[in-house]
Formats: sequence, C-alpha cells, structure tokens
Amino acid sequence: MKIFKLLSLFLIAFTLITISSCSNNDDDEVQNAEPGNLQIKFENGFDNLGDIILNQTTQTSTNGQKHQFSTLKYIISNISLIDENGTEFKYNYNNPDKGAFIINQAEAQGGIVYANLTDIPKANYKKIKFGLGISPTAYLIGQEGQGIFWDKAKQEGMAWSWAAGYIFAKLEGKYGTSTADTEFMNHTGNMGDTTANGTPDLYREVVLDLPTTARVSKEITPSIHILADLNQYLSGQTALSLSSENNMAMGSSPHLVSVSNNLINMFKVDHVHND
Repeated sequence: MKIFKLLSLFLIAFTLITISSCSNNDDDEVQNAEPGNLQIKFENGFDNLGDIILNQTTQTSTNGQKHQFSTLKYIISNISLIDENGTEFKYNYNNPDKGAFIINQAEAQGGIVYANLTDIPKANYKKIKFGLGISPTAYLIGQEGQGIFWDKAKQEGMAWSWAAGYIFAKLEGKYGTSTADTEFMNHTGNMGDTTANGTPDLYREVVLDLPTTARVSKEITPSIHILADLNQYLSGQTALSLSSENNMAMGSSPHLVSVSNNLINMFKVDHVHND
C-alpha cells in the first residue's frame, strides 16, 4: 500500500510539473510574439563628399554645374516591411497622420534624421519599401486621415500655400558654373487630384534589400541605416542642369518629373543594427 501511495503521489507531482511547464511555455510563446519597434536612419549626403552641411557642402554635377543646398526636405510615407517568408507588413498604410515622416536635413543629429516606428510584428525582415511623397490614395482620404500631418506639413513648409496638396521634396540653394551664386528652388509634388486634373503623379515608391535581416522583437529594436545620395538630383537617371527656365520650378513640370525620377534612385541601405 505504501508503494502504491508513493507512486500515486509521484504521478500527481509529475502531472502538476508538466502542466506548469506547458503553461510557462505557452506564456513564453505569447510574450515572445509581442510586437516591437523599429528605427530608420536617413543620412543625406553626396556620394563622394559625405554628409551634406546646409549652405556649405558644394557638389559638381556631371554637367559641370556646382550646387549646394540651403533647404533639403522630403516626405517619406507608406513604409512596408517584408519578412523572410515574403509576408508584407504595411505600417499605417495610406494614413499620413500615423505613417508619414518629414525628413529635414536641418534637424539632422550627427548627420542623421530619425524615423521611429512602433508596434511592428515580431519577424525577421529582409526588405523595406516606402514612398517618396504622399500617395494619391492617401491624399484623397481627406481631413479624416491626414489632418494632423497636414497641419505639420503646413508648419514645415511642405504644403502648397496656393493649391491643395503636399510638397514631396523641397530643394533650395544656389548653383553656378564656377561658383554657386544663383538661387534655385525646386519643389516637387502633386497639386490636388492628379487624375481629375490630368497632371503627372510625382509620388514614387522604392524597394530596398536589407544586407542583414532586421530582427524585430519586444527585446530588439533594429535600426535600418539608409543613405540618400543627393548627387542623384542633377546627376542621376537623367543628367539635369539648372537654368533660368527651371531654377524656380514648383509642382509637376517636365523638369520636376525628371527630378522625381532621379531622387527615387538615391536611397540605399548601408547596414542594419540589431541592438
């Protein structure tokens, strides 16, 4: 009888330990599946000159024209992350209030402008996608989905004062042949409903491979370091020159269509930190 009682007690204890262990494992799995955060670092520079210092760094284009920036701003939105299984997570897609960022070189810290993303599903991400500007779909949502960002854009001079719409990229500075001494202002962007207006849509999207996976979890906040080579502005897909005909261009003129096509090629991922 004593042996039977001992065996019974042993089985009861073993069962309790097993149940407790399974419960702890389940709790761990739930905890481990919690979302995390992600940081994107934008570093604006010229490929052969390093980081851009406003009103100082001077580049020479492929057409032999010198230029420097006094203002360098652009809007990033519709960020997506694609994991190792090909699953795409869209971060506040077409919701500028929560998913759009103004990258302003004047706010760079150590040459870096930061965009911080929250509540990212746990996964190992291999690609990043984002838009340069605000998509027509997001714009047409109206006040409900972009009221907060619209006010911010107006405050930072990234919205037209005489028309409805956002400035996607604001490039201002000086240019010249021997020295940069003539002012220019190139503001790209859509004005109103491009389909209804019959105007070019300057919203562009880019997809970038990550050299190493960004391992998002509750414990790890990866940092994706993106280099933006502003040499693409005048020396990119289409070699451009500034002149009296386009140095004060705003909207979606043929020159600014070419500028937009050039700028979308300026991004590349330098490295990923999983800290």
